[in-house]
Amino acid sequence: MPGPHPLGSDDAAAQISAISALNEPIRRNLYAYIVDRPDAVGREEAAEAVGITRELAAFHLDKLLEEGLLDVEYRRISGRSGPGAGRPAKLYRPSGRHVQVSLPERRYDLAGRLMAEALEDPSGDPAGAVDRAARRYGQTLGAQARKHMGRRPSRDRLLETACVVLRDHGFEPVKADNEILLRNCPFDSLAKEHVALVCGMNLALVEGLLEGLGAEGVNARLDPLPGRCCVALAAQERKTRSG
Repeated sequence: MPGPHPLGSDDAAAQISAISALNEPIRRNLYAYIVDRPDAVGREEAAEAVGITRELAAFHLDKLLEEGLLDVEYRRISGRSGPGAGRPAKLYRPSGRHVQVSLPERRYDLAGRLMAEALEDPSGDPAGAVDRAARRYGQTLGAQARKHMGRRPSRDRLLETACVVLRDHGFEPVKADNEILLRNCPFDSLAKEHVALVCGMNLALVEGLLEGLGAEGVNARLDPLPGRCCVALAAQERKTRSG
């Protein structure tokens, strides 16, 4: 069974890369300047603002572009048009990308989404509504993952796929004996104050995932221990025929 990805999901790795790009002082100053400007900024303006050459500004601006922190547009900044007006300038503006990294990974955005969906539930049962929202989300994840599998995947492969999905959502699955433990709760701070609510939500999400995958014979259960998520997964032992 595959262990946890050392950087969590691919998105977490991409966010770490983006933050690393901003660790370079010139790049950070260029980014801060562009974020504060009301309009897109050209290379010459950016270079003058931070006191570097145009060529060096172009290099760092394009690095920020590669990391998805900036977008570009092309237009003439002289106001002239027609023949002799020159080529459109390459202008940079903030991409609007939100960069935030937490290790271990936290997914409070997902918790907020599920709870917002629960608020729209007319049942008058808030905790039950959160569980139902989490189960539906898990079922959707499982169904999407199942589309990329063969017609009759083995139970081991289904369990492996469940681990991939859970890893992508910050749960850090790891094999221990004959079960899968989740080393990280993506809703850790919330769980410390609302244990029953978050544990129920986690269990419902994992159960929904297994249902969406069609992973019969794989069970999820509450098994709370300090320092990890409250849910564990285990495959039922296959029955052997008696002679």
